[in-house]
Amino acid sequence: MLLEICANSYQSAKNAQEAGAHRIELCSELSIGGITPSYGLIQQVITELEIETFVLIRPRSGNFCYSEAEFEIIKKNIQVCKDLGCHGIVSGVLNSDNTIDIKRTQELIALSHPLPFTFHRAFDMVPNPTEAIERLIDLGATRVLTSGQQPKAIDGLDTLKMLKQQAQHRITILVGSGISSENAKVFKNEGFHEIHASASEIINSESSSYFGNTPQTVSSLKEIKTILNVITNEI
Repeated sequence: MLLEICANSYQSAKNAQEAGAHRIELCSELSIGGITPSYGLIQQVITELEIETFVLIRPRSGNFCYSEAEFEIIKKNIQVCKDLGCHGIVSGVLNSDNTIDIKRTQELIALSHPLPFTFHRAFDMVPNPTEAIERLIDLGATRVLTSGQQPKAIDGLDTLKMLKQQAQHRITILVGSGISSENAKVFKNEGFHEIHASASEIINSESSSYFGNTPQTVSSLKEIKTILNVITNEI
């Protein structure tokens, strides 16, 4: 089983590498679901670390239905990531009714080529996941990050199993949301090949500003190692 760590900072990415994670999804602002990290962060991770790095391309929080200006920003950020040497792209676009925006998503997948493309957790908002998974397969997406349309993947297990059965290796089901050392083995036992976890720990709970208290988190070296030990049957 492959472990992808959702890394919200350089330190999180470094911890993921040192712990032995297989890949990171680099982003910023996990508290709002993640947005595109800064140019400087992407460059530093790619330059100084060796871990496979996919980058989240999401211009803002909120929904996944974007204006023309926002869509242009998404495309420019994908090109920046390719130029910097990133290893994969994580993105996606929905229509106002939360169905997959086929035309725009197809454009993003084509622009990302030859890098693998992960359709992110916007998938968990689609009204018909079985239909949506077929559309993503048709478009050539490499994988889909999903919790089975529940807040936590463990609660969406039945839907995840259904999607895995339907996919038949045509697209990778990357299981994410609430994955920890306590439940990772469940997904391995069900035959999933990839999981996605932030493995977060609070390192500064008293961080405050004019915008209120915002705890600072980092992907925990210890928790990542423990997850890896669990999925490799070492504990």
